[in-house]
Amino acid sequence: MMPYLFGGLVILNAATLGYYLFLQQPSVSQSVQDTQKALIEPVDFINSAEHIPPVIGSKN
Repeated sequence: MMPYLFGGLVILNAATLGYYLFLQQPSVSQSVQDTQKALIEPVDFINSAEHIPPVIGSKN
């Protein structure tokens, strides 16, 4: 009796795992959509070299 029960649970577990991995489409929340949109959009370039202080010991 126990081998049949164990085998049935293994098959049920495999079927459930297969359903969640391959058949069910994940739902994307609004925060995930906003983050993906922010990552795809280009970032404004700022030349940070203009704001670097002079090297210590220089006469600038």
